[in-house]
Amino acid sequence: MKKKYSLKAFSSPGGAIEYDKELNPQQLEAVTASDGPGLVIAGAGSGKTRIITYRVAYLLERGVKPEHILLLTFTKKAATEMLRRVQALVRVDVGRIWGGTFHHVGNMVLRKHAGLLGLKSNYTILDREDSRVLMESAVREEGIDIKAQRFPRGRVLLEVLSYARNTTLGVKEAVEEKCDHFLPLLSRMEGVFKRYERRKNDLNYLDFDDLLLKFDGLLTDHPEVADLYGRRFRHILVDEYQDTNPIQAKIVDRLAAVHKNLMVVGDDSQSIYSFRGALFKNIRDFPKRYTGCRVYTVETNYRSTPDVLELTNKVLEGADTGFHKVLRAVRAPGAKPVVLHPVDVYEQAVFVTQRILELRDEGIGLGQIGILYRSHYHSMELQMELTRRDIPFTVRSGLRFFEQAHIKDVLSYLKIVDNPGDELAWKRVLTRLPRVGPRSAQKIWELIAASSEPFEAIKKEEMNKALLSGAVKGWNRLVSTMEKLRRNVERGPAELIGMVMESEYGTYLKSKYPNYQRRVEDLRQLANYALRYDDVEVFLSDLAMVGGMTAEDIYFEDRDDEMVVLSTVHQSKGLEWPVVFVLWLAEGRFPAAPSYGDPEAMEEERRLFYVAATRCRDELYLLHPLSARQRDGMEVILRPSRFVEEIPEAYYDVWDIMI
Repeated sequence: MKKKYSLKAFSSPGGAIEYDKELNPQQLEAVTASDGPGLVIAGAGSGKTRIITYRVAYLLERGVKPEHILLLTFTKKAATEMLRRVQALVRVDVGRIWGGTFHHVGNMVLRKHAGLLGLKSNYTILDREDSRVLMESAVREEGIDIKAQRFPRGRVLLEVLSYARNTTLGVKEAVEEKCDHFLPLLSRMEGVFKRYERRKNDLNYLDFDDLLLKFDGLLTDHPEVADLYGRRFRHILVDEYQDTNPIQAKIVDRLAAVHKNLMVVGDDSQSIYSFRGALFKNIRDFPKRYTGCRVYTVETNYRSTPDVLELTNKVLEGADTGFHKVLRAVRAPGAKPVVLHPVDVYEQAVFVTQRILELRDEGIGLGQIGILYRSHYHSMELQMELTRRDIPFTVRSGLRFFEQAHIKDVLSYLKIVDNPGDELAWKRVLTRLPRVGPRSAQKIWELIAASSEPFEAIKKEEMNKALLSGAVKGWNRLVSTMEKLRRNVERGPAELIGMVMESEYGTYLKSKYPNYQRRVEDLRQLANYALRYDDVEVFLSDLAMVGGMTAEDIYFEDRDDEMVVLSTVHQSKGLEWPVVFVLWLAEGRFPAAPSYGDPEAMEEERRLFYVAATRCRDELYLLHPLSARQRDGMEVILRPSRFVEEIPEAYYDVWDIMI
C-alpha cells in the first residue's frame, strides 16, 4: 500500500496535497526527502520546476515557517513562477519566503548590513551603462589618452573585470582568456580597475557584480552575519545549480553551514555557460563537498517522443564526465530524428524554409518551430531565405544579423562608395573615428554635401580644419581607405569588405568589443555571402530588402502573428518546440573550433548539442552542410560533427534533399 504524504500543518486550497498522486516516483522521492544535503539531477523535460514547487509546499506542510526558507534562482521570472505555484498549493503568505535571484537576495542582506562594509544603506546600484560611464571616467583620470593608443573601451574593460571577479581569476588570467591582444596594456588596465573601485567606494555605488562579491565578503569577514542567516534559513533550495559560478557556490555553502538542509536542483548535462563564469565542477563535485549527500536522479521526460530521447541518450553516452542518467519517455512513439547533408549552407537554408512551408500546410504553426545554431552568424543565409519566402521569424539570439552594429558599420563603407551622398552612412563611419563625435561629423558632412565631387572634397585641407587636432590622423586613414575602395569597386563587394576589415575599422573593432573575434567571424561570413555578387549596388539593394526589416515589418495578420524562432542554443535553454532544426553540424562550427585541444571545452560543446536536441518535442532535423565557401572563394569540405557521427544510424533516418 502506498504511503500518502498529507501532513496538515498548512492546508492547501483543496485539502492536503496527495503527493503520491501528483508526482512520479522519482519526483516524489526528491520532494519528500528527509533533512540534510541533497542533489537533484533533473533531466531535460523532467519537471524540475514542479519538483522545487512541491518541495517548498512539502516543507510548509511539515511546519517549516515561510521565512525560514530560502529559494535561489537565476531569473526573477523563475522565482515568481515557483512562488506563484506554491501559493496555489498551500494557504500561506509566500511573500514571507526569501525567494529571488542571487543578486536580489544579496541586495536585501547588504541593505541591512551596509555599515559593516563601510557603505551607506542607501547605496546606488549602477546599471550597465552607468558602470561604463564610470569606467571610462576612470580611464581619463588615469591620464590615458585612448586616442593616442588603442586602449580598450569601457565595455571591454567591464567585460574583463566582471569575468575576473565572477571566476575569482586574476586580471591577467582574465585578459589572457578574453582579449589577450591587450596584454601589453595590462598594468594600465589594472590601474584603471583600481581607480574604478575607488570611485565606486567614494560615491557609494555598487555595480551588479558587487551585489555578489560584497555579499560573499560580508559572510566571510563577519561570521556573526553568516551565523545569523545560517540559523535563519533552515532550508535552502537552489535552482539551475549547474549554472553557478565560484562566488555563488561559496555564498550557498556559507548560508547552509548551520543546518545543512540544502537541496540543489539542476542538470549537469545542461551546464553550458562557462563563458559567463559558471563552474561545471560545482554540480559535479557537490556530493564530495557535502558528506552524506543523497543524489536523486529524475529521468522521466514529459516533453519529447521516445524517438527523440533515444537519440539524446546516445549523445550522453559519449560524455566523459557527469552523472549517469537515461531519459525515459511517457509519450507514444513518433517520427525518427532526421539527418540531412545539404550540399552547402545555401541548400541548407532552402531546405529548412521549404520544410517549414510543408509543416505549416500540415497544420503546424510557425510559432511551433525552433531553428537553433551554435553561433549567431550561422543564421545569416537562413534569415535571407526566410525573408524571400515571406516567412515571418523572430531572432532570439540577439539582433538580426544585418542589424548588428559591426555589420551596419562595414556596409556603410560600401554605401559611401556606391553613393557618396549618403548622409547616414558618412556619419556612421565618421563617428567610429578617434575623437570624432556627432558635432565634428556634422561639420564634415556639411562640407561633403556642399561639394559636387565628394571624393575630391574629402582630400581638401579644409576638412582637417573642421576636426580636432587629435582626429586628423584617423581622418586621413579613412580618406586613404575610401580611395582604395573606390579604385577597387569593380572587384566586387566581397573584396571591399575584406579591405574595410584590414583598415582602421579592424583596429576599432578590437578596442570597442570584448567579443571582437566573434564579430570578425560575422564579417568574414558576410564577405563569403557577398561572393555571390559582382556588383556592389545589387548587393546593397538585396540586403536592404532583408536588413531593414524588423519583426513588425513581417507581421502577418492571417497567421495569428506566429513567427518561426531563430536562436543560438545558449539562448534556447528552458524553451521547447514541437519541431526543431539544428544547423551547421560540422566540425569547426559545432563543435566550435576553439574547443579543440581542450577536453573540458569539448565536453561543454557536447552538452550544448544535448541541450539543442532536447528542446524538441516531436520532429528533430540535424543538418550537416557538406561544404562552405571561404573568403578567398575556395570551397572547403566540412566533416560531419563528431556528435552526430557517434550516434548509430539506427537512431535516425537520412533524407536526400531534392530541390
